Amino acid sequence: MLSGIRVLDLATLAAAPLAATYLGEFGADVIKVEQPGQGDPIRTWGNQRDGVGLMWKSVSRNKKSVTANLRVAEGQDLVRRLVEKSDVVIVNTRPQTLAKWGLDYESLRALNDRIVMLHITGYGLTGPKSARPGFGTLGEAMSGFAHVTGDAEGPPTLPPFMLADGVASLNAAYAVMMALYHRDVHGAGGQLIDINLIDPLARLLEQNLLGYDQLGIVARRAGNRWDISAPRNTYQTSDGRWLAMSGSSPALALRVFRAIGRDDLVSDADFSDPQRRLARAAEVDAVVAEWVAAHTLSEAMAVLDAAEVAAAPVYDITQLVDDEQLRHREVFVSVSDSELGAMTVQAPVPRFSGDAGKVDSLGPRLGEHNAEVYHQLLGLTAEEIDDLRASGVL
Repeated sequence: MLSGIRVLDLATLAAAPLAATYLGEFGADVIKVEQPGQGDPIRTWGNQRDGVGLMWKSVSRNKKSVTANLRVAEGQDLVRRLVEKSDVVIVNTRPQTLAKWGLDYESLRALNDRIVMLHITGYGLTGPKSARPGFGTLGEAMSGFAHVTGDAEGPPTLPPFMLADGVASLNAAYAVMMALYHRDVHGAGGQLIDINLIDPLARLLEQNLLGYDQLGIVARRAGNRWDISAPRNTYQTSDGRWLAMSGSSPALALRVFRAIGRDDLVSDADFSDPQRRLARAAEVDAVVAEWVAAHTLSEAMAVLDAAEVAAAPVYDITQLVDDEQLRHREVFVSVSDSELGAMTVQAPVPRFSGDAGKVDSLGPRLGEHNAEVYHQLLGLTAEEIDDLRASGVL
């Protein structure tokens, strides 16, 4: 789908490289430029097998790895020459550093006025905090997410995965596609895309803004409950498992009451009326929790599924990969790899009727494609590449 689009991934760690990954899953030619000797820090991030980073293998799927020392003029020149032959360049380096290297947007646009540059930073390219380094954890804190996550009497809670980076990367990927559409369909030039790690996640917490702006409400932590829906929680079964339930629409809530044998609540306006039911959310939770606690997970799900209640088991990873629905959709795929033999990763998420994303390869070795890329795109000879490597440029 994106065949013919060339992406230069100059970024490190999570959000910006992930945006490049999504483009590569659908056919873009993604060239990842890394510092020689060390590479992207995500190579050593998290679990490893035989010294090979597992997260690196998945996040850097479908990418070619080249090295270039951006701290020296020769390395900067190589990148500028690659930009001339590319459509998209993705960075997350501080703006002042890019300007010092001559790799800022204005400099690259002078070389290629069709270039789309995605710049992901902690706080954005403008404003009093724009020069500060930023990480996903800070975005999760400042976006308001951590403040409303966790038990009512507990501390603000951070997610045990890269949530802010992931949300930012999704925003970034569709922003790149809009910029390419604007360029290629409407005849415009390239442009700079400014995305940070706070705004995208804050956008998903819109309910908090609206309640504060119009009603003066400051949202508080409430565990798994939510003040716009009841029942809405996780409930433990008699065999020690858990299920989640949502009564997000009036009809769903009434189905719950009927399914658990509480038709009396259906005819009680305090429970059948959506707004009045919210005022009794704790009572609703107690009624549902009592019923669930008296049944095993399979028993409870059989009843709730038959009644078309919005409920699902809470899975750990073993149950997730074994679910028949996810197996049918091939959500997880095994990919062969020269270092690990094979590795199961998550398949591309969007499904199209006319084409499909795919994982052709997992994260490459550092500089694995130096000869291929620098020879094919820039015309460097083997001797020139060897000289650059010997001098520390590659």
